[in-house]
Amino acid sequence: MEALTILTSTVSGRLDPSALKDLVVSALDNDKALDIEIIELKDQSALADYMIVASGTSSRQVIALADKLKDRLNIYGYKDIKLEGLNEGNWVILDAGDIVVHLFRPEVRDFYQIEKMWRVPPVHASTEGYRTA
Repeated sequence: MEALTILTSTVSGRLDPSALKDLVVSALDNDKALDIEIIELKDQSALADYMIVASGTSSRQVIALADKLKDRLNIYGYKDIKLEGLNEGNWVILDAGDIVVHLFRPEVRDFYQIEKMWRVPPVHASTEGYRTA
């Protein structure tokens, strides 16, 4: 992973989804997040372009990862970030629009296994055998 560049001034304009993904992954890696996984959602959902799932070693680290990531994204003009789960730190969700980040304690991540749910190939309905009016 590349080293994260720390900016001292506000950057104008938002990043494209791929660059935002790279920034988030780099930030999480630099902050010692574990088992970072990227799930591309473009063809599966209108929810976001990417989902990033990572773990922290404790509730305290999960909360710190989320807080630091929010601060870094604020530098890039992402002021409307929504965070859920900071009170307990078992599972924190950060919604930055094009990217949704799930941060877990390892045992909580293992229990929910959301990566498996989103890695299933999308099912396309077949119209074979049906008549259209």
